[in-house]
Amino acid sequence: MKKLAFETKLVHADRKINKPQHGAVHESTNNSVLFEFEDVQDLVDVFQGKKMGHVYSRSSSSSAVSLQNVLNELENGVGAIVFATGMAAISATFLSLLQSGDHIIVSQYLFGNTRSFMANIERFGINVSYVDVTDVNEVIAVCKPNTKMVFCETIANPVTQVTDLQGIGDFCDSKNIIFALDNTMTPSVLLDAKAVNASLLLTSLTKYIGGHGNVLGGVLIDTGLFDWSRFSNIDDIYRVADLSQWGLTQVKKRGLRDMGATLAPQSAHMVSIGLETLTMRLRKTCVNAQALAKYLQTHKGVNAVYYPGLQDHPQHERAQALFKRGFGGILSLELSEGIDSHAFLNALSLVISATHLGDTRTLALPAASTIFYENGAAERAKMGIADSLIRISLGIEEIDDILADFDQAFKQVLSV
Repeated sequence: MKKLAFETKLVHADRKINKPQHGAVHESTNNSVLFEFEDVQDLVDVFQGKKMGHVYSRSSSSSAVSLQNVLNELENGVGAIVFATGMAAISATFLSLLQSGDHIIVSQYLFGNTRSFMANIERFGINVSYVDVTDVNEVIAVCKPNTKMVFCETIANPVTQVTDLQGIGDFCDSKNIIFALDNTMTPSVLLDAKAVNASLLLTSLTKYIGGHGNVLGGVLIDTGLFDWSRFSNIDDIYRVADLSQWGLTQVKKRGLRDMGATLAPQSAHMVSIGLETLTMRLRKTCVNAQALAKYLQTHKGVNAVYYPGLQDHPQHERAQALFKRGFGGILSLELSEGIDSHAFLNALSLVISATHLGDTRTLALPAASTIFYENGAAERAKMGIADSLIRISLGIEEIDDILADFDQAFKQVLSV
C-alpha cells in the first residue's frame, strides 16, 4: 500500500496507531483514577519503571497515552507527554530539566505569559538571556559554558518575527544544547521540526490542534535528536535503560506527577477529535490570513501590517523555506494615526474580540493593553509591540465575509 497523505493519516491516526477495542474508530475515554493489579509485584514493577502500565491517572491513563501516541507519530518523535495546558507543558519541562546556576537563552519576542514565566524561574537562580532570535549570531554571542537550553517560538506572537530556526538548531546541535521550540503557531502541517534540529517541541493543544475553542491542553514531544547522556541534570534514578527516554522520564516524574497538571481524559478525547481536521482548518486559515494581509497592506486606514506571507516582511524568504503549506494564521496591524483601536474593534461585527488564537472563528484584540500589558512599555518596545497594535487570528470563515466586516468597520471609524 502506498504511503498515506498527511491529511489521511490525521483522520485515521487514532484507530491505526492505538487500535481501540471492539472496532471503535476512537480510543474510549477512561475516567478511572486508579488501576487494579492482581499481582502486587506488577504494581511495584510499574511504579519502579520496570514495566509499562498505569498506576494513577495523575501520571498516566489510556486516554492520555492514546493522544500522546498520535501526536508523537505526527512529529516522528520518540515520545510525548500531554498536560492540562500549554503553559503547564512549558513550566513542567523547564522546572524538571533546569536547576539553579543554569543559563538559558530565550527569544526577546516571547508571548506574554511565557515571558512572565521566565521572570519567575529567574527567581530560582536560573539565568535567562533575552535575544533577537531572528539572527543566530545573537544567540551565539551570549552563549556560556553553563548554557543548557535555547528556547523560542517559530513565529512570534503577535508581530510575527520568524526565528532563524535552522541556524539556531545547527548551533545547538554542535554544542549539545537543548533546542526547545514552541511550535504552537506552526504544527507539523506547516513545519518539519526535526529538519531544523529541534530537540523538544512544546505546543498548546488549545490552539490549532484542538482548534475549536472548547478544550485546554499542552504537549511536550521529544524528537529524539538530543543526546541525554551528555546532559548533566538528569537524576541517576531517571537514567533508564532506553537513553532516548531519559529526558521524558524526568519531566513525567518531576513535572507531571509531582506538579499535577494532568490532562483530563475527556479533554484528551476532544483534542483527538479536533486533530482530525487540523490540515483542512489550517490551510483555510493560512489562505484567509494571506488575503486579509494583502487587503490591509494597501488600506489607507492602516499604517503597518505584519505577516510572514507578505514580500516586504523581514523574514519572508526564510518563512518560504521553512513553512510547507502556508505562513500561519496570525497577523498584526497598526492603524493609521488618529484611528482609535478600541473604536475599530468595537465596529467589527463578525470578528470576535477575545484573547485566544487558532480558533475556527476570526478573533482580534488590542495586544499592548491586554496580553502584553504586564510586560510594560519598555519591554513591549523591544518586542516591536506598538500601543496601537491589533492582533488578528484568522478563522475558517469565507474570506469575502471577513473582508466585508473589516471594510464596514473602517468606513465607520474613518467617517467620524
